[in-house]
Amino acid sequence: MRFHRIKQFALGVALAAALAVPQAASAQGTVRIGWLSSLTGPLSSAALAENQGVQLAVDEINAAGGILGQKIELLTRDTAGDPTKAVNFAQQLVFSDKVHFIIGPVNSGEGLAAVPIIARAGVPNLVIGAVDELINPEKYPRAFRVINTNFQWIHTANEYALKTLKKNRVAVIGDTTGYGTSSAKTATELLEKAGVKPVYSVLLDPNKTDLSDELAKAKAAGADIVMPWSAATGLLGRLLNARGDMGWNVPVVGHPALMASQIRKLLNKPEYWGNTYAAGYSSTTFGTDGKLPERSQILLDKMRPKLGGGEVDLLFWWVAMGYDTVRIVEYAARTAKSLDPAAIQKVMENTPEYKGVYGTYSWSPKQHNGFPDSGMAMNIANTFKDGSFKLAPR
Repeated sequence: MRFHRIKQFALGVALAAALAVPQAASAQGTVRIGWLSSLTGPLSSAALAENQGVQLAVDEINAAGGILGQKIELLTRDTAGDPTKAVNFAQQLVFSDKVHFIIGPVNSGEGLAAVPIIARAGVPNLVIGAVDELINPEKYPRAFRVINTNFQWIHTANEYALKTLKKNRVAVIGDTTGYGTSSAKTATELLEKAGVKPVYSVLLDPNKTDLSDELAKAKAAGADIVMPWSAATGLLGRLLNARGDMGWNVPVVGHPALMASQIRKLLNKPEYWGNTYAAGYSSTTFGTDGKLPERSQILLDKMRPKLGGGEVDLLFWWVAMGYDTVRIVEYAARTAKSLDPAAIQKVMENTPEYKGVYGTYSWSPKQHNGFPDSGMAMNIANTFKDGSFKLAPR
C-alpha cells in the first residue's frame, strides 16, 4: 500500500509536469535543478525511489537556507521511460528553463539520447544511468556519473556466478530497451573473455507476459544458471514465476532489480524468490551485526516517517543515490562559490573523496565515473528488509 501511495503521488507530479507550460525564464534567485525522472512506465520503480531521496535533500537544503543563499527550484519532468520524451524535456530544461544542473535521465536508454544534448548546452549533468557509454570526459566534459557503471554490476555478478557458484553454462536474458540490449551484449562479452560462451541468449519485450517458452529453451540448452539484465521488475517477476512453475531451481543471478519489493507482490509463490542473487551495494547490505552502515541508517531513519512509518518497501539504494545527487549539487556549488558551469566542472574534476550515503565518490579530469569498486556487493534477493539485504554467501 505504501508503494501504491508513492506511485499515486508520482503520477500527480508527472501530470503536473506534463501540463506545465514551458517558461522563457524560471524564477530568478533560485538554483534551478532539472530532474529527468521516469516516474511512470515499465521502468518506473527506480525513479519512484530516487525521487524520494531527491525531494528529501531539496527540502533539507532549502530549510537550511538553500545554496549560496538561494533556494533550490526543482523542475521535475516525467519521461515515462521514453527516450524521445527525455530528449524533448532535456531541450526544454536547458534552453527554455535555463537550469543550472540536470540530474538524470534515470534510465540508460534515455540517457544515451539526452546526455549529448545536455553536454552540447554546457550544463553540468549528474548521470544516473549505468551504461558505460554515457560517460566520456572529452565528448561530455560536464557529465559526471553518480551511479556505478554497468560494467561494475555485470562484473560483480559474473564473478559470483563463475567463481563462487561455479556455474559456466549461462543463459543470458536481456530486454529490448536500450539498457537491456547493451547490458546483454556486455554480459556476453565479459563471459566470453572469461572463457564462457552462453548456451542461450534472448532479448525480450519488457511487457512480455509469458516467459515459459524462453525458460524452457534455456533449460533444454543445458543452462545451469540464468543471468537476466533488465531493470523492468515486471519482466523479472514473470521470469521467476516461469522458473518456479516449471520446477526448475536453477540459480538466477543478475541485475539489482531482481531484489525489488515489487517482485514479491508479483510472485505466484513466495519460494520462487529463492536461489536468486543480485549485484548490490555495501551501503545497503546488513553487516554480521544486523546493522546498516551509519550514514545509511541515519538516512533510513529520516525517510521512514515519510514512507508510512513501517518497513521501507523501496530499494533503499535508489533513495540514497537520489539524495546524494542533490547533495553533490550543493557541494559543487558551495565549493566553487559559484553556479558557473566551468567552475562547477573544475570542482567535480578535483574531488578525490566525497562521502555520500550511497557511496564515496571520486572524480578527476580523466575519470568521470565516481562510484568505487569497493562499494559493490552481492546480495540475497529474498532477504529484503527496509530496502536493504543480506550479503550473499561466499
